[in-house]
Amino acid sequence: MEINEATIGQFKTDFARVRAEVGKVIVGQTDIVDGVLICLLSGGHTLLEGVPGLGKTLLVRTLSQVLDLNFNRVQFTPDLMPADITGTNILMEDASGRKIFQFQPGPVFANIVLADEINRATPKTQSAMLEAMQEHSVTVSGKQYLLEEPFFVLATQNPIEMEGTYPLPEAQLDRFLFKLIVPSPTLGELSAIVERTTGAEVAQVEKVLDGPQILAMRQVAREVPIASHVRDFAVRVILATHPRSEVATPMVNQFVRFGASPRGAQALVLAAKIRALLDGRYNVAYDDITSVAPAALRHRLILNFEGEAEGIGADAVVRDVLTRLSAAASAQTQ
Repeated sequence: MEINEATIGQFKTDFARVRAEVGKVIVGQTDIVDGVLICLLSGGHTLLEGVPGLGKTLLVRTLSQVLDLNFNRVQFTPDLMPADITGTNILMEDASGRKIFQFQPGPVFANIVLADEINRATPKTQSAMLEAMQEHSVTVSGKQYLLEEPFFVLATQNPIEMEGTYPLPEAQLDRFLFKLIVPSPTLGELSAIVERTTGAEVAQVEKVLDGPQILAMRQVAREVPIASHVRDFAVRVILATHPRSEVATPMVNQFVRFGASPRGAQALVLAAKIRALLDGRYNVAYDDITSVAPAALRHRLILNFEGEAEGIGADAVVRDVLTRLSAAASAQTQ
């Protein structure tokens, strides 16, 4: 698909329409809404982290109402089994009276899947999501079943109540394009939330996009060109998160045990392309990379013991990397 002014204009218009409809229900949280939509249009998945009551589940439910897509919600609990997510073969009786096994699809067979409080399930159950997130398919009893496109997983987790939870393994965290930290509302936002949710009127949203339109927008995003020096900047950002690499910063060498994977570079480039489109540009700039880097990398860095003991957050490491590499890139262009 050719990228031109009309294509970019339509992309921005559709994005703004979805944002506006979600805004009828969700107060504030503009960056979170934009981040979720960027993940959806990048073909990735999103992990939302925040304390209870910030509207994480409501955001996902509202998004499913705005998009003309199938939606399923899975409440993760310690007793949830993998078959409760993927589905299982059930013994049935056909018209002739013979006993046959028939596959009954689980809730993962939807366009949008909300994995609510995903860290409350055991690792065995969490692993049931891995194939679906990576391959967009499910294998049951040796038979593979493809999931309908677009397929998008939105998972939530609570960062403060850790009793009875199972931290997500690094391999599963790496499957999420973004990890978004949901902030608490401001005074004005909290006042608007109370006004909207305690009155008689209930906000009604309209469906804006369907599956084929979303897939077409994904293709438009992939067609956005990225110059070799900007792509190299994204690659250097990833390499700089690896201790003892040639471009690692002193902070990384001191506090990081493992850096971001190649999926981190893919996330940077894909999300930056959408940022460029939303800004009305035909190509990706350094600022597009830096703006999406925290969400794309914060869950992919593993701090060492010293970093955890010092209370160094992954965001601080990413900011340090971006500051140093951006300064170096600016010096080279001057």
